Order: sequence, then structure tokens, then C-alpha cells
Amino acid sequence: MSILITICARGGSKGIPGKNIRSMAGKPLIGYTIEMAKNFASTKNCVIALSTDSEEIISTAAGFGLATDYKRSAELATDTIGKMPVIIDLMHFEEKKRGVTFDYLIDLDITSPFRTANDLDIALRMLTADEEAVNIFSVSPAKRNPYFNMVEANKNGYFELAKKGEFVTRQSAPKVYDMNASFYIYKRRFFDGGFHTAVTNRSLVYEIPHMCFDLDDEVDFDFMEYLLVNNKLDFIL
Repeated sequence: MSILITICARGGSKGIPGKNIRSMAGKPLIGYTIEMAKNFASTKNCVIALSTDSEEIISTAAGFGLATDYKRSAELATDTIGKMPVIIDLMHFEEKKRGVTFDYLIDLDITSPFRTANDLDIALRMLTADEEAVNIFSVSPAKRNPYFNMVEANKNGYFELAKKGEFVTRQSAPKVYDMNASFYIYKRRFFDGGFHTAVTNRSLVYEIPHMCFDLDDEVDFDFMEYLLVNNKLDFIL
């Protein structure tokens, strides 16, 4: 089984400037993801690849042992481009360079680093065991439920539950999850199957059994750093 691990890091960021290499608890944020990727790859047939348009990010990644001869094109480095074309371009580059077709691709998001090699290993085995599934991605239990306490505007401008159902308690409503963006694992045939987003009609989810969340704004960054500095995580990173 051959695996490509992709780490994508655009240089520009409006929400948290310079977030990918910004220091968190004494280490550039990207360092957590590179170290975990190397830990996971140490026992498997993996290639770790970086996609970035930033020389500063390239240099920082090299400091953690991840060198690259690939640089993201300007067309794939705008804030309007989706992540899928970025991943595919990097995958094709690595396959052509190495003369191989990878069996699986694991994409690790730098801004959601609370994951372990064990999380990846279990999720990969789940995906491998299901012949019909094309991918799996990490989730956490949702704090809000669209069947019970989330509303949206209807066509008349009034508000009603986002999803219909006769539920009087949150516990009785169908279980829903937040996509925490920590990792996505794809079978290679996913990319030849006409899928355009990670959520398909043949997707699996892996519920991360510990704290995990994505960085969206400054307060998330501060909170994540607080957890790291004060040893408040409910798992060993």
C-alpha cells in the first residue's frame, strides 16, 4: 500500500495572518503537522509532500525535515480556490515525479493539528475495510443539532428548523457531527470518480475520541496555545 500525505499551506491568510508558520507554544504551527506526519509515515510506505506558494513556508518546513521541489502556482494560491484542485495538482506532480500511482492520499490540515498517528491508522483501516467507500474524514460531535436547535430562513423570510423532524429533545434527534478539518483520507479512485468535494454519497467519518478543532480566528489560536502551554489536552499530542 502506497500513501501520499499532503500538507497544504498558502502564504496569505486574512483571518489569522501568517498562521501556518506562526509560533504556537514555541513551535511554528506547521511543525506539529509535519512531525505527526513523519511519525505516521515511519511505519508505512508514505511520501510526505508540501504545497505552498511561500518561500518562507518552504524554509520553515525544511527546518522540520520536509524539503520540497514543488511550488504552488499563482492560479492555485488565491483565496477563492478550493482545496481539491490544490491537492490534485500536488498528487499529479508527485506521481509523475516518482512514476507511481498512489493507493491512498491523506490530507492533513495545518490549522487543525490535534490528531495522532493512531487516529490516522484507525481511520485508514476503516476505509480499507469498506470496498464501496471512497474516502473518510475526521469529525467531532456537533454542539448544535439542525433537527433541534439550528434555524434557517424560509422563502417567506421567517425562520424555522434547518432540518425537519418531530424531536422534543436534542438527545432524541439524529446524531450529527462537525467536520473538524483535521484530516481527510481518499482512495486513489476518488480522484477519477468525478467527485468535487470531500463529502460524497460514499464517505465515511472517523469520530476523533479526544479534543480537536480548527483555527478560524485569533481567539481559536489563543485557546489552542493555552491548552498546549498548560497541558490541558485530553490526549498526548
